[in-house]
Amino acid sequence: MRQYYVQIVPMRYQRISGEVVLSNQYSVTYHAKHIDLAKAARGEQAGLPGMFVTYEISPLMVEVSENRRSFTHFLTGLCAIVGGVFTVAGIIDSFVYNSYRAFQKKLELGKVS
Repeated sequence: MRQYYVQIVPMRYQRISGEVVLSNQYSVTYHAKHIDLAKAARGEQAGLPGMFVTYEISPLMVEVSENRRSFTHFLTGLCAIVGGVFTVAGIIDSFVYNSYRAFQKKLELGKVS
């Protein structure tokens, strides 16, 4: 016995040029079950042979549209990345500097073995 479950979702895709493409997205799940014919011959419940297709059309539509980001949006993102790099570098530098100072103090006091 083979059973297929098909899910169909309508889709609307709008390009930057204004062109609209109507399409569908499909999702398929497949299940197979072996039917023992010896059980069926003895009158026991063995399953129903065949291929079954169950489908569902989604009531929701997916809308995808292309758009461009402005140059100022790009600059803002770039500044955020550069600022984050400088912040992490500052944290690492501070950690290394303070660790070195603590080690130097222990060295001066003779606590390093």
